[in-house]
Amino acid sequence: MTDEQLLRYSRHILLQELGIEGQDKILQGHALVIGAGGLGSPVALYLGSAGVGHITLVDPDSVDATNLQRQIAHTLDRIGQFKVDSALEAIQAINPDVRVSAIAERADASLLDRLVAQADVVLDCCDNFATRQAVNRACMQHKKPLVSGAAIRMDGQISVFDPRQDSSPCYACVFPPEPAPPEIRCATMGVFAPLVGIVGTMQAAEALKILSGIGSSLAGRLAMLDARRMVWSDMRVGRNPQCPVCAPLRAN
Repeated sequence: MTDEQLLRYSRHILLQELGIEGQDKILQGHALVIGAGGLGSPVALYLGSAGVGHITLVDPDSVDATNLQRQIAHTLDRIGQFKVDSALEAIQAINPDVRVSAIAERADASLLDRLVAQADVVLDCCDNFATRQAVNRACMQHKKPLVSGAAIRMDGQISVFDPRQDSSPCYACVFPPEPAPPEIRCATMGVFAPLVGIVGTMQAAEALKILSGIGSSLAGRLAMLDARRMVWSDMRVGRNPQCPVCAPLRAN
């Protein structure tokens, strides 16, 4: 670690739980972020500011005026840009040492199979159920920890699905792929602006803990936020032995 890095990350290094060793793991880490919108914005900014060595952003969409109410990585002058390119600019304005790969493509099975294999941690910040299931399948296949967040209206949730832990469920254990629920989108249902910041920031925290090897993750727990009353509830979630996604993989 250079003198400049020691200074930049000094507040992390001062933490007894993290120190130089933990920060060095963060600097060597590779995070794959699926979605560069409401959740992906705080995720990208905090992972970048914390010094994650390589951040890969995947999102096919462009910045729109309606995004600016909550997607804090984007600005008025970047309307029309791909969100991944806008987020790349935002990260590099904070920390130019971070390597950012911006992929303006839909996260289909083929792309995920390639990208998940290269990552140390995956963050699901997308807004549709089919992509969430595809991300989960790729993470289970490649045994990569998945930090999953969601936010709609004034309700948020976050959990970690970690195939490296025998007791950890996968996303499909908790949210079965069939039957698929009706899609609920911000464009039709709305979302409270700070809610995506709260959930996205927690996703970044979980990812940094995983990369640095500190603390315990949310694996096996689903944390849910009712922002109307600002009340968190915590539910234990377990593996489904009949899960169509992870049960066959765990049997091998």
